[in-house]
Amino acid sequence: MRAALTAFALAILAACAPQVAPIGSLTTSPSITEAAFKTADGLSLPVRVWRPETELAGVVLAVHGFNDYSKSFDVVPDAPGVGPVLAAKGFAVYAYDQRGFGASPHAGLWPGEDQIVTDFSDFARVLDRTYPDVPLYAIGVSMGGAVIIAAMTADDPPPIDAAVLVAPAVWSRSTMPISYRVALWLGAHTMPKARPSGRGLGRRASDNIEMLRDAARDPLFIKETRIDSVYGLTNLMDRAQSRIGNIPVPTLYVYGANDEIIPKDATVKALERFLTNDADRRLGYYDSGWHMMLRDLEAETVLVDVASFLHNPTQPLPSGADKDALARLKTAEK
Repeated sequence: MRAALTAFALAILAACAPQVAPIGSLTTSPSITEAAFKTADGLSLPVRVWRPETELAGVVLAVHGFNDYSKSFDVVPDAPGVGPVLAAKGFAVYAYDQRGFGASPHAGLWPGEDQIVTDFSDFARVLDRTYPDVPLYAIGVSMGGAVIIAAMTADDPPPIDAAVLVAPAVWSRSTMPISYRVALWLGAHTMPKARPSGRGLGRRASDNIEMLRDAARDPLFIKETRIDSVYGLTNLMDRAQSRIGNIPVPTLYVYGANDEIIPKDATVKALERFLTNDADRRLGYYDSGWHMMLRDLEAETVLVDVASFLHNPTQPLPSGADKDALARLKTAEK
């Protein structure tokens, strides 16, 4: 009888297992057009492109955050936009809707950690072939930062010359209270389709209120997230937290003192792995920064620093945000 009950319980849990979006039905070579990135399994992911009118200084592959999409790199209310700003400084910028987000197929379903990382790596390799002998850079925001960390620390990393991690998602299970970890597992395995909105938590992602209102009105910005998607994101954050010290290229990590989304203790733990005596790894800590640093009211300051780093990863940031950055962050954590 006990064995039968156990088998029944396991069957119920299996039926409620976290869901992952199905892959495409084709096998093809990844490619890009002005409007889309064709993945290796034949899916079409929307693309936005900004090109410079001057000599090309480099190509940037921009990767958005959780529940967001490529619009986050365009001009938004009260912020200049990553794509337009970097294009004006000589960079061609490509941003895409990651599968499961924006206008991509299966929006709202978690795409799987391996698949979302593979898409980034494939896109980078296509850009490398499209722009031979031109530096290729990556900018990842929050979840996008975790994607870049996972890709660049894989056995066969994509040909990225330097990276910028903007408040990367490193809130791994090892930095969560056990109550959070238990609740997440139970939710993902018993009610994976549940969509808690997060309203009432009292957390704000930016000081740019008009931008936040614009996102709230945008039908492509996901407001209510499936629990199994949060579970999948946490798996990705586990990978990012554990591997961040192995990134093999010059990398700038930027973080804001007012970030209410990625906790300071998780960030400090990641930075202690990330920062070494290697001058090619830098931290920019911004006293007025929030989580959506590239869309905050002080976004232009951060973007000037990002462009400066991409032009020359060894020179000090124009804003001075890299001066005693880790010490200032640790002081603020207490």
